[in-house]
Amino acid sequence: MGELIYLDNAATSWPKPDNVYKFMIDFYKECGVNPGRSGFDKAIEAGNVVEDLRKQLTAFFGGDIDSPERLCFSYNATDALNLIIQGSLTAGDHVITTNLEHNSVIRPINHIVRDGGVESTFVSCNSEGFIEPDDIKKEIKKNTRLVIVNHGSNVLGTVQPVGEIGAICKEKGVRFAVDVAQTAGMVPINMKEMNIDVLAFTGHKSLMGSTGIGGLCVRKDVEIKPTRSGGTGVRSAYPYHLENYPYRMEFGTPNTVGIASLYAAQKWIAESGGVDKIHEREMKLAKRLIAGFKNIEGVKMYCCDSLDNHVSTITITLDGLEAGDVGIMLDVEYDIATRTGLHCAPLAHKHIGTIDLHGGVRFAIGPFNTEAHIDRSIEAMTEISEQAQIQKQRRAQISK
Repeated sequence: MGELIYLDNAATSWPKPDNVYKFMIDFYKECGVNPGRSGFDKAIEAGNVVEDLRKQLTAFFGGDIDSPERLCFSYNATDALNLIIQGSLTAGDHVITTNLEHNSVIRPINHIVRDGGVESTFVSCNSEGFIEPDDIKKEIKKNTRLVIVNHGSNVLGTVQPVGEIGAICKEKGVRFAVDVAQTAGMVPINMKEMNIDVLAFTGHKSLMGSTGIGGLCVRKDVEIKPTRSGGTGVRSAYPYHLENYPYRMEFGTPNTVGIASLYAAQKWIAESGGVDKIHEREMKLAKRLIAGFKNIEGVKMYCCDSLDNHVSTITITLDGLEAGDVGIMLDVEYDIATRTGLHCAPLAHKHIGTIDLHGGVRFAIGPFNTEAHIDRSIEAMTEISEQAQIQKQRRAQISK
């Protein structure tokens, strides 16, 4: 086998920067203890990393920098989104979301509708893969308590106009939550400017951290009801879970080594020129990939005629072959790793007509991909397309 060409960065970025690996190992060896639970030096040192990262990420997301305790850590974006949805809605409430959501939003909403007496509305995107802010506005009712959308689609790569949607929610007095799993570390995010009340992030994608770490950032005027309880390491005699942040949204021992990975990754992002520079480079590669795919017979791309307001995620289908088969061929014959199927976003695939095709093949470019990786992917898809056309012709001859 040759060198693996990894194009599954929308699932998890890989590899990580070398300084992330090193810092994680060194931190865990030197300070792998419970932060804030004890007063000895190692515990204090570990706690300092946790608290410093709260401040860094609060600034990174444009949150309330004078209230970094409202940057709360969780296991991933799915965990954070469950905390937001369950902690914002009660029986009789109405929630608005979209057909571009990941199952980390779809399923919690479906559960709270089925089991909790909540009403939901799913707004559809337009033919280019964008949510029209006015479509959100039209669905807001007296009992609408939450609007929740993803910032970037993990299927189509489209980046939604969350600033416009946020302005509508602010005008209507409705809480606005945003899933930034696909954009954090790739697209600039400013909670204040975008009128975002609370966002959910994960660390293992473009934030370049490890798996098992994520969180939520909550604006000062927003209160989310705790839906779990447990240890906090402070005020242990108090019989109930603490109401103040970050304890309000954090439960038990944190993933300190995951936090360490994000701490180191923030330095790498800054040294790489920042989010804008990283995004610019990835989109250059995405444009190269699209230009190549346009010349391949049978390849269909979705919602990427224009790459304005887009991340470097491209989903395709190939006429005559199942997406899963294309993915296997790319892996086994060409050492190219992609993601096939419905990408945990069945409503998005239903919208673009790929649900009955068992989804598509997703090429998700990351910061360590190169032009050579892109060119090799174009070559591979060209050869696979040629094989598919030969098989198609043979089937046609047999059917005669």
